[in-house]
Amino acid sequence: MSVFADRPWLAAYAPGVPGTIEEPTETLIDMMEASTKRFGRNIALDFFGSTTTYEELGEDISRAANGLRKLGVTPGDRVALVLPNCPQHVVAFYAVLRLGAIVVEHNPLYTDRELRHQFEDHGARVAIVWDKVYSTVRAFPKDMGVTEIVTVDLIQAMPLGKRLALKLPIAKARTARAALTSGPGKGATTWDTLVDSRRLHKSHPRPQLEDTAVLQYTSGTTGTPKGVILSHYNLRANAAQGSSWVRGMRPGNETVYAVLPMFHAYGLTLCLTFAMSIGARLVLFPKFDEKLVLDAARHAPPTFLPAVPPIYDRLVTAAAARKVSLAGIRFAISGAMNLPVSIVERWEEATGGLLVEGYGMTEASPIIAGNPIGLTRRPGTVGVPFPSTEIRVVAPADPLIDLEFDEEGELLVRGPQVFSGYWDRPSESAQVLLPDGWLRTGDIVRVSADGFITVVDRMKELIITGGFNVAPSEVEEALLSHPDIVDAAAVGLPSESGGEDIVAAVVLIGGAHLDVDAVREYCRTRLSAYKVPKRIVQVDDMPRSLLGKILRREVRTRLLTE
Repeated sequence: MSVFADRPWLAAYAPGVPGTIEEPTETLIDMMEASTKRFGRNIALDFFGSTTTYEELGEDISRAANGLRKLGVTPGDRVALVLPNCPQHVVAFYAVLRLGAIVVEHNPLYTDRELRHQFEDHGARVAIVWDKVYSTVRAFPKDMGVTEIVTVDLIQAMPLGKRLALKLPIAKARTARAALTSGPGKGATTWDTLVDSRRLHKSHPRPQLEDTAVLQYTSGTTGTPKGVILSHYNLRANAAQGSSWVRGMRPGNETVYAVLPMFHAYGLTLCLTFAMSIGARLVLFPKFDEKLVLDAARHAPPTFLPAVPPIYDRLVTAAAARKVSLAGIRFAISGAMNLPVSIVERWEEATGGLLVEGYGMTEASPIIAGNPIGLTRRPGTVGVPFPSTEIRVVAPADPLIDLEFDEEGELLVRGPQVFSGYWDRPSESAQVLLPDGWLRTGDIVRVSADGFITVVDRMKELIITGGFNVAPSEVEEALLSHPDIVDAAAVGLPSESGGEDIVAAVVLIGGAHLDVDAVREYCRTRLSAYKVPKRIVQVDDMPRSLLGKILRREVRTRLLTE
């Protein structure tokens, strides 16, 4: 029996947070319809000052659903969304779900090759796309099956007569418009045409709780994009877990800033589902820009801001420079990468609210754990398991061998938020989903006796050198403490003697010169000899994910190429 079976972390929960949530009984559509009824006159969406009430949002969703029905969308069909954050994204998401169809989220900034791979995998016949990427999708070979494309002009959702709501001179407004739209594509159905329909009849079949709601693509541990199958049950459960975790939320009276992309699992859950479930005012940003965020804060101050560490850092700095108050942001949840304590201190001093770190992965809808919202939080850790979430720590080479507290091993997770498998990939699903429902996260962690989780590294990114396992993050931490180094990534490259050599890529502060021998000597004062990089290479920048996380796989590829 696992030492974690008694759930010692429950003692750290903030007052009022339950150990388990009630089993979801509502689909995401049921949830949204409940919000449109309860909060009908409240503002649901805010896009550069143009607002939509919950009542209007429900109307738009019904009309868009009927428009998609006329295009032939039926239950179980995949419908691709290639959109930045905008009102049409929210409407399209729920319209697809209302028909019992499956939303497939895509990054609109992906290359032709990246998008094409995903479209080939899921086989969607209908796509709703930002008009700037219409030509890319239209150029896909006909045998891929995309027969209907709906184009979205972001400008249509902005307030009229306000120079794009950006308060720009006319010439700059025209430039901004060109950056946001390219006009309707030839042969495409425009969004306005799609929603120019009657409401969907109430008798139209509804989705069931167990139905697939979303395919969310992730590279996982192999680097090959896979469609994560998330059901209404999974996503509804994770939203409920989030609601139970953040005590003190005021339904109908919160303002949530969507600076995270909603095509990412993190933004999808906290903005598209959680925010809508509590009747929040969702302020939408097509991309993060601290100036636009601070401008918006003047007319609709945020109360809840989910983001990543670089965003909090940039906002605090920009707010101080412009003398804009961030007071009133009561809750902030950080994820995707390590949250430095220095950022926590600066943020909480500026806002008077709390900033805590969480942990998750797409395969878990995505949130698995979080720091308690209160005095028991522990900076430097990713917190404790969410309500109704079980964990185990096992030997990386054998998931049947359970480890003890404070031993480093692979984290396993089980709960209502855990996915059912990868789209059309049974063998890869079997590699991460054990028969009794446990999800192999691929993360090496250490769990304290009271249940706080510290992520050591990705199992697949551990460097094996001289028979020893080395966590890249430990090497990177030592390098980043050097006064001349502002960014670092450690990877393993093939060694002439077999195994791997530790090789580090570093970015230096302006004007600094790389003295490899001096940096290696510096590392020896902080690391065991076998952990010191054998080679150190200076680079101009690091490849990063859309959330700003360094992509070690790409760093390794570059170093191998060079």
